[in-house]
Order: sequence, then C-alpha cells, then structure tokens
Amino acid sequence: MTSHSSAPKPLAGWRILVPRGGPWGHGVASDLRAVGAVPVVAPLINFAPTEDSAALESALQRLASGAFDWLTVTSATTVDVLSAHQALVPTSTRIAAVGETTAAALTSAGYRVDLVPLEDNSAKGLLSEMKQFEEAGASLRILTLRSEIAKPVLTEGLIKRGHSVESVVAYRTIGVAVDPNIREEVMAGFIRAILVTSGSVAEQVQLQLGPIPETTIVACIGPVTAQDARSYGLRVDLVAAERSAESLIETLIEAAAALR
Repeated sequence: MTSHSSAPKPLAGWRILVPRGGPWGHGVASDLRAVGAVPVVAPLINFAPTEDSAALESALQRLASGAFDWLTVTSATTVDVLSAHQALVPTSTRIAAVGETTAAALTSAGYRVDLVPLEDNSAKGLLSEMKQFEEAGASLRILTLRSEIAKPVLTEGLIKRGHSVESVVAYRTIGVAVDPNIREEVMAGFIRAILVTSGSVAEQVQLQLGPIPETTIVACIGPVTAQDARSYGLRVDLVAAERSAESLIETLIEAAAALR
C-alpha cells in the first residue's frame, strides 16, 4: 500500500447538508462521499402539480400540433412534467434548455435539445443565445414552461423583442418541513456546510434553519441564487464559479484547503 492512498481526503469528516433529494441529491451525496464528506440529505423543497392543469394540458396539446416555433425549458423538474404528460414535441419546434442539468434531463427523457447557453446558464443567457435564431422582423411563437415562483425574466425579455410568448406554469414549488434532528445539528454547529441550489431552497434554509451559525459555510450554486439568498436574509459565504454541483463541491474543497 502506498503512503499516497492514506492521505486524508479534501473534505474528510465534513458534514454537509444537501437540500434536495431525488436523483440530483443522491448524485451529489455520492460525489461528496468520494471526497471524504458525510452528506446529510434533507429535501427542503418539493414539487406539486400546477393548480391550473387545464392551461398546461391545452398548451401541451397545441405544442404537439406544431403551434410553437420554440419551447423553452428552465429546469429538470419541467422535464419531469413533460414526461409525466407524455408531451410530444414536433420536429418543427426547437427546444431551448437553460443549462447543462436541464439539457441532460431532456436528453435522458428522449427529447432533443437545440440550444443550451454556453456561458451564462440563466434566463438572461438563454435570451442572448436565442438572438441568433431571430429573422429580421419575424415574430417567433414561443412556449415557456416554468415554476409558479419563477421570475418571468425570459418571458418579458422575449416579448420586448417582439415575440409572441405564452408562459405556462408547469409545477409549483413547496417547502418541506425538515427533520427536527437536522435542525438541532445545524443550530449546534455540527454541519460544516450547507449547499444552496436555488432561491426557493435559500428561502427554506433561512425560514427553517436560520440564522445559520457563523461556523457553517453557506455555499450557493451561482450568482443568481446568491442574490436570491441574500434577499431572503440568508448569509452567503461562497458562490460556485459555474452553475453545477461539481463546481459547488470544488469551491468547498478550496475553502477547506484555505482553512487548513
């Protein structure tokens, strides 16, 4: 056995709160274990069906009949909704995904992806990338599927540029009560870091677990999430360089090295 393999892993012994369950949460948990951390998976948000299912059904029927030039998908959860409704997207309709995670979810659900922003994985990034498909003076017909609490950045931006946009709520985001034992662990300072993956997660962290002890690192997945977190009164210690779980873990490893 080489002495190298006994070197401590970069996050050895760190208890890290992962605020989402499902495939994403479990994938992140196994990535954390690989670098020595002890993941604590505690889903703080969940998804519920839209309260206006008739509007969603109607939009999906028109989508199948070719009524839209583009479909924009802003989260992996929206992809779950498309799959659950067995939504058909005709070849005449192009599909834009807001980021790599959403694009991967579309591909694994059997949908094509025609556009993913290269740099900025946000509604703003998607807006600027969609410019290349605009023809002078032509108004595109676009269907935007979103969460009930999503800010309508994309819709407003596209309407400003003269396109015909239908924005339909695909699902609702709801808070999930955290296990009291986990709340006690956070209050006692046993959790070294909390991953914050969206504005809605930030809101629940602050509501259910705040104020977070100074010794616990609050790490956000990107600048938009960090901004949302601060607006809910949540302290932000770290922001990942890229909007991905890998980048978030990398940022924590750097922080741990700096602390040593």
